[in-house]
Order: sequence, then C-alpha cells, then structure tokens
Amino acid sequence: MDEYNRFVDWEKMDVTVQSQDAKELSCSEFQELKQLARQGYWAKSHSLRAKVYHKLINNIPCRTVTPDANVYRDIVVKIIGKRSSSSLPLPEFVDNSLVPTYCLNAEGIGAVRKIILCVANQFPDISFCPALPSVTALLLHYSRDEAECFEKVCRILACNDPSKRLIDQTFLAFESSCMTFGDLVNKYCQAAHKLMVAVSEDVLEVYSDWQRWLFGELPMVYIARVFDVFLVEGYKVLYRVALALLKFFHKVRAGQPKESDNIQQDIRSFVRDIAKSVTPERLLEKAFAIRLFSRKEIQLLQMANEKALQQKGITVKQKSSFCSIFCFVFLRQNVHLAVHAENFKSEIVSVKEMRDIWSWIPERFALCQPLLLFTTLEHGCSLNRFYSHSEGHEPTLLLIKTTAKEV
Repeated sequence: MDEYNRFVDWEKMDVTVQSQDAKELSCSEFQELKQLARQGYWAKSHSLRAKVYHKLINNIPCRTVTPDANVYRDIVVKIIGKRSSSSLPLPEFVDNSLVPTYCLNAEGIGAVRKIILCVANQFPDISFCPALPSVTALLLHYSRDEAECFEKVCRILACNDPSKRLIDQTFLAFESSCMTFGDLVNKYCQAAHKLMVAVSEDVLEVYSDWQRWLFGELPMVYIARVFDVFLVEGYKVLYRVALALLKFFHKVRAGQPKESDNIQQDIRSFVRDIAKSVTPERLLEKAFAIRLFSRKEIQLLQMANEKALQQKGITVKQKSSFCSIFCFVFLRQNVHLAVHAENFKSEIVSVKEMRDIWSWIPERFALCQPLLLFTTLEHGCSLNRFYSHSEGHEPTLLLIKTTAKEV
C-alpha cells in the first residue's frame, strides 16, 4: 500500500481500508465489474481501488494524442516555476472557492492546484469544468505521484467515445445537464420538486447545484463509492445519485422548519453531513432503485436541452418565455407546473384548451405559469409594438385567431 500512500492523511481516512490486503482485479466483463462496483467490492482496500482506477481509466478510449505522465514532468516546472503551490491561482473555468481536500495531506492539497494548472495548459478548449478540482483531488488519493494523477485526469477529459459521457467541459454541456436534471426531478422526484418550488424563488437555480452536491459537498467515503460506479457505468450514475440525495433531503427535512432562508445552502449542508442520516450503501441502493431510467432517455433530454440553449445563445442566466403574435405573449416565471384559472385570461382559448396546449410543451419549458406580454386587445395591431414587447423573450408560444374564428 506504500506506493499509494504519498498524498493521503491517514488520520482522516477510513481506518478499515488500511489493514486490507491488496488484491487483483481479475474480471473484465462489464456486468461483473458493474456488480462489483455497486457492491463496493474494492472500497475496503486502498491499493485495490487504486489498481482498479488505473485499469479502468487506461481502458477509456481517448484522442490519439493525449497528455501522459511524461508530459507532466516536462511542463510542470515551466508552468509552476518557484511559486508556492498553495497560492497558485486556478483557471477561470473551475470554481476557485470549491477545491475539496478530502483526506489529502498538505503535499496533496498543493499538488491538486499544480495538476489543474498543467491540465489547463494542455486542454485550452475547456471553458467550464467545475468538477475538475474534485475529480483531481479524489484521483490523487489513488496515484503514486502527481504525474500519474495528471495522466488519469487527462484520459478522462480526452475520452472520444461519443456514447460515453464523462465530465462536462463547456458551459453548454454543464447548463444542459442542469436542465436535464430538472427534467428528471420533475419526473422521478415529484414530491421533492413540489417542495423546491414552494420554498425557492428560482427552482432552476437550485437544480443547477446538482453537480456541486456530488463534486464538492459529498464526503470522501461517499464520492469514492459513487466514482467507483461512475468509472464503470458513466454519467448516468451521477444523475441517479443526485436524485437520491434530493429524495433523502426531502424525506429528512419535510415537515421540519427550514435551517435558513436559502434552500440551496440547506441542501449543501445536508449533503456535507449526510453520514448522520444515510450510509453510502443506502445512498447507492436508493439511486439504483429508481425505475424506468435509461441511458437513452438521458441522451435525448441532453440533446434537446443543448439544442434549446444553442438557439438561445447559451447565456449564463436563462429566461424563457412564450408569446402570441396578434394576441398573447407568455413569460415563464418560477411557479409550479400549471396554468391557473384565476390568473389566466384569453379571448382566443379557454383555460382547458390552454392546459392542453401546455401539455404539449417540453417539460423543461413548461415548469411555470404563463404571463401575458402582448395582446392586440390592449396593445393594438402594430407589428413594431409587438416586436418591442416580445423582444428578448424566448422561446415563444404564438396564438392566432383569424377573422373566421379559427385558432
């Protein structure tokens, strides 16, 4: 175990992993690996987990030219120089305030920053990757040296298998994953979704935190178990675990007074202290108990959300809307999924008809109550005025009633 001991503070680590004999990973079949990962087979042996990570990551299909350990040794002095590793500024594409230390010693904490800077040097196309510090810190526990950890991180980033999604590296990918998570919550965690809508001003902002719950707040023993399965099964696992976290948060906190006026902070606090209420085994059991949850569903949602963001210009703060030319324009607000009769008035469609229309709208756009922005009854028939009222609001729903009373 000494070869994987360099960066670990064993006073912080689970003591049970120190006494286990090193074993070899003899199987290579996906189904068997999947079963072993979910059962936590290599979680009790530090050396075994290190060897498993090395083998699984080496099997990731990568770009032809992927930086390896030798590249790190060549560039680290040039990039870092004589600067203290603890004071190194991180690239803008990560959250500088969220660099987990987990169970790293002082040398390991400094090494994380050095590795991230060298990764940034080799991957200039990365524009947004908030999970990188957590992934780097975790892998450093199971690496012989900085160069080996650098190579593992690079292989994960350089994966070129179109069917295998690993870590988001652009704002488009990250934002679409947040929208996809919101879609999944609305479908698979309806009770928790209702709570989020009731207590938060912006439910989508709450859901945009989902990766932070995993790569930032989740304790070491939990994220390591999640990462075991993630390396075998891929990105879908992250959604499952995040949904399970939200389900447990709702179960534990439902009916209790809020700890603060900020639901995001409450969830983060719950995830940090999850050991008080949920074991790693129970968390994964809950995650994989969610039924009718397929990789294809994830891919379709992700593609649809990415397309929607591309059409909107991928701005940091998204505002969606629905409009009608001649009669109505609707702006999405953060309330529960419904068209409320007391708030809805239209000369074109009835409340029932509007609810039918709303049921056809994709879930990611139908979370909220519509608000009228333009109607010819109030604003006249000027096309310029219509454009002025609807400018900046998208996507839009157009309702038109002809002189023949056709809608």
